[in-house]
Amino acid sequence: MEFGIFINGYLPGPAAFDPASEHTMLMREAEFAVVADKTNWKYAWFGEHHALTEYSHMSAPEVFMGYVARATERIHLGSAIMNLSPRVNHPVRNAERVAMLDHVTEGRYEWGTGRGAGSHEIASFNILDKDSTKAEWTEAVREIPRMWEEHDYQFEGEHFTVPYPHNVLPKPYGVGHPPIWVACGNPGTFATAGELGIGAIAFNFEPIFALQGRIDTYKEAVANCREPLGQFLNDNIMMTNAVICMEDRKHAREIALREGRGYLYSMVCLYHDTMPKKEGVPVWPQPPVQLQDEESLDRLIEGGWLLCGDADEVAEQVEKYHTVGCDQLVFGLPSDSMAHEEVLEMLEVFGTKVIPQHDPDPVHSTTRARQQAQPKYAPFAHPVADLSVQVLPTNALIH
Repeated sequence: MEFGIFINGYLPGPAAFDPASEHTMLMREAEFAVVADKTNWKYAWFGEHHALTEYSHMSAPEVFMGYVARATERIHLGSAIMNLSPRVNHPVRNAERVAMLDHVTEGRYEWGTGRGAGSHEIASFNILDKDSTKAEWTEAVREIPRMWEEHDYQFEGEHFTVPYPHNVLPKPYGVGHPPIWVACGNPGTFATAGELGIGAIAFNFEPIFALQGRIDTYKEAVANCREPLGQFLNDNIMMTNAVICMEDRKHAREIALREGRGYLYSMVCLYHDTMPKKEGVPVWPQPPVQLQDEESLDRLIEGGWLLCGDADEVAEQVEKYHTVGCDQLVFGLPSDSMAHEEVLEMLEVFGTKVIPQHDPDPVHSTTRARQQAQPKYAPFAHPVADLSVQVLPTNALIH
């Protein structure tokens, strides 16, 4: 199993309206990725959300990832997710941004895709029917890999058009292209991801074993995939959760029992109306449910709602995710009620003491998968004119 962190530009409370606090938060979240890079974590995922006050101020993750890429060496940086609706991000712009991120990370970029968090977010772009984005995603996700291979891309589709041949630039870095993923907010998307041979990004807001059926559906579908969407199969389920892993067990449990934990989930319930949620859960501004005692905390840990304790305890708790078939376990940061210094301690303790027990392989699974990439399209789909250039500038890289 591999491990990652999830960065979303989370800024709860009055700080969400203070530009100085916004800057502090962004610089802290960049630091999370830098520390993770040095302590065995393999992935840092970055949300893309628009106009979701407090919940996520990460509206331009590609800019942020470029900043983080320069300060890191090994960790993969992923979009979670890049919205593929042409009304939000034109597919040509998405193809360009993905390939550019692939270059500035030198092959460390993971392309997570999706439709957006819900009706409030996409209404920012005058999209008033959230179901209309399903067909847009289906069209765009199939065409962007073709843009990366063809030098004369042209398309007449239902949701976007490139009216005559264009060479969409740059092309991805090195062999193949970034691994492709899709956010699976609804059970049916797990099957779709498997059928397309792309990774599944699962957001876990329920007991871990409740996801077993959806994971099995994905694994069965991906095992039968003979024609992946991209140039290679990305057989991978990434699952999010919360972790409090500290040097001192008592300290970890004290954090879990602090007031305000669950505030982030109340905002998930407010904004994410494309994902099912349980009846009766608090929706912001209703106060989150407060854990009352140690016994309640133990029940949450046993059910897989969160991981909590010292390194030895948490390493044992991770086994639940092996059992259900999770390939990558990712933790949202900062977890509610954890101070900045506590997040940094958690990154180091989990990274140096837990990860080596579960992920001894220094190579990312998606790197191995990408090494198997095979082109799917001819470089030119149209006849090529017989043109030759007589003079090139002396600084041309190839003569």
